Amino acid sequence: MKISVIGCGYLGAVHAASMAELGHEVVGIDVDAAKIDSLSSGRAPFFEPGLPETLKSALATGRLSFSTEFAAAAGAKVHFVAVGTPQKPGEYAADLSHVHAAVDALIPHLEDGDLVVGKSTVPVGTAAALATRMSVHSESVLLAWNPEFLREGFAIKDTISPDRLVYGVPAAEAGERATALLDEVYATALSNDTPRIVTDYATAELVKVAANAFLATKISFINAMAEIAEVSGADVTSLADAIGYDARIGRRFLNAGVGFGGGCLPKDIRAFSARAEELGRGESVAFLKEVDAINLRRRQRVVDLVKEEFGGQVYKKKVAVLGLAFKPDSDDIRDSPALDVAVQLHGLGAEVVATDPEAIDNSRKRHPQLLFTENVDTAVNRADAVVVLTEWKQFRSLDPVELGEKVDNKLIIDGRNCLDPAAWRAAGWTYRGMGRP
Repeated sequence: MKISVIGCGYLGAVHAASMAELGHEVVGIDVDAAKIDSLSSGRAPFFEPGLPETLKSALATGRLSFSTEFAAAAGAKVHFVAVGTPQKPGEYAADLSHVHAAVDALIPHLEDGDLVVGKSTVPVGTAAALATRMSVHSESVLLAWNPEFLREGFAIKDTISPDRLVYGVPAAEAGERATALLDEVYATALSNDTPRIVTDYATAELVKVAANAFLATKISFINAMAEIAEVSGADVTSLADAIGYDARIGRRFLNAGVGFGGGCLPKDIRAFSARAEELGRGESVAFLKEVDAINLRRRQRVVDLVKEEFGGQVYKKKVAVLGLAFKPDSDDIRDSPALDVAVQLHGLGAEVVATDPEAIDNSRKRHPQLLFTENVDTAVNRADAVVVLTEWKQFRSLDPVELGEKVDNKLIIDGRNCLDPAAWRAAGWTYRGMGRP
């Protein structure tokens, strides 16, 4: 099948390369010429494990190409729209301008029977509005909504072997045709018994934001328990282990720490709240504002821990920040708790030296006032405090004895609860975790 993918950012580039790897003929389209040049040469414009290899493999087959021209979509049977839906400046609501612009630019190149498939995370009601918009051009052009459930660091695997497929399709015969086309696209996954849910537009749109809202709530719940643990002397990690054995709760996403970030959870729960308000049901998801507030408080808690250890102020103290990306195996610094903490400490007068295996370039562009190094030893050299903020494997496996020989003061703040407190204390460090005694 010939497929077009509109928008070649994180989602679109991964989807285009993965679809070509599965055997489809794919053209990726984006208005950013530099991004298209990079992808066309097999270079991913962001860090994602496995993507460079998949890009090069798919390009070598001739099944994958990229273009800045929407006309390149002509002749494709299925068109995926994978553009960004960022938070509006000064508002909670999602900015849908890129989605509308992409669809408007695509419409002149659609043929009767083509299927446009939304991948972007959008407020409920968006698909129905777009279907009406497209019907003015042609009654026979179909629209479906097929939300993505990618985990950064595992995006290629999650695209080629998804844990479920959700189709939001129109009613009656149009829905059957849309479903048949999507089944052809995802034939490999379906042959491996991937669960498939066929539903209406609104439900498909809600699936994605509901999933993100639930995950964000679970993370903020354990962080709220960490706040209680900190004033009661309890250990939130043992607490999470104990309640995680309950099959109704589960242990995953019950790791207390500096909180969630990235380009999805923060902006998606805010957009969900904004859309619920528009629908007159803001009270139904009012708890999400507290979820957001708890998450932001955990960033401040890390800053406060550092300040506490120095009598209330960090002026001219050297602080080594280990981690800048919002999660390991990514260079994504969007709404990153790690980067936020580094900036706050710098603003308080600390000499912050930050390092990260992949996110330094992005961080430097956003916050050039910080000092960066690619070397952990350089970051911690003569440091007064070490703060672990992204749980990269190389940070989790640091030797406390060896590290202790490089610093001026053996103080470590474990913002991800990813270190062994006993081992660090045995090596003479003052260890402070999140919700740990």
